[in-house]
Amino acid sequence: MNLSVRQGGIVELLRVQGAVSVEGLATHFSVTPQTIRRDLNALYEANLVRRRHGGAELAGHERNVSFQTRRITHFQAKVQIGRAVAALIPDGASVLLGFGTTPEQVALALVEHQELTVVTNNLSAAMPLSQNTSNRVVIAGGVLRQPNPEILGPEAERLFNSFKADFGVSGVGGFDLEGALLDFDIAESDCHKALRGNCRTRILVLDHSKFGRLAAVRSGSIDDIDVLVTDLPLPAGYRQRIPAHVHVVIASEGAA
Repeated sequence: MNLSVRQGGIVELLRVQGAVSVEGLATHFSVTPQTIRRDLNALYEANLVRRRHGGAELAGHERNVSFQTRRITHFQAKVQIGRAVAALIPDGASVLLGFGTTPEQVALALVEHQELTVVTNNLSAAMPLSQNTSNRVVIAGGVLRQPNPEILGPEAERLFNSFKADFGVSGVGGFDLEGALLDFDIAESDCHKALRGNCRTRILVLDHSKFGRLAAVRSGSIDDIDVLVTDLPLPAGYRQRIPAHVHVVIASEGAA
């Protein structure tokens, strides 16, 4: 399903709040209740939300939403994060770049860098980077994880395990108050572990919505990270949980 920007926004609002009313959505998006009901009907049919009296709730709290939905939610935050990460990576560096929509924005921000070696399982990152012919782009073989533009599984893990890069850039499904980094399935977790285990500087990219977001599989800990790049100041409770060795970059402000 190709979601409209408003429909993607509804899904994201539901993910944050859990449930909302039709009237509340109409006020939030400055449209009529009838327009919201049409949007919700489309989301019901796509099995993204569940009906409830007077509104809707998110279907499958611990299931990730589609790639195309994630691509448009918090878009400007991801662009800011991408630019902040690109500022940390010099020309000539080697980079392991993971899957997901925020690493995709990192790739777009790196396009003008020169003589990078980028190793990735993220096809939406590989293609723009390949347009700069000074870059060397190495991609994983294997089965495409449709409809996502990424390759997971043993092939991707083997590729990351074959390198020792200057930087590793990975996203995350969620980050809880105990410091756990969370993913939605074992394949995602294993890929992230392989990436983070084969670079000298481990960069975690996550927008503000990932703080407190739950997912079922543990892929590591904040202790495993060297640099955390996010778009807004850390929420209450998380500031004390970040280890002293982790350099925090707030994309809208600079270093913290």
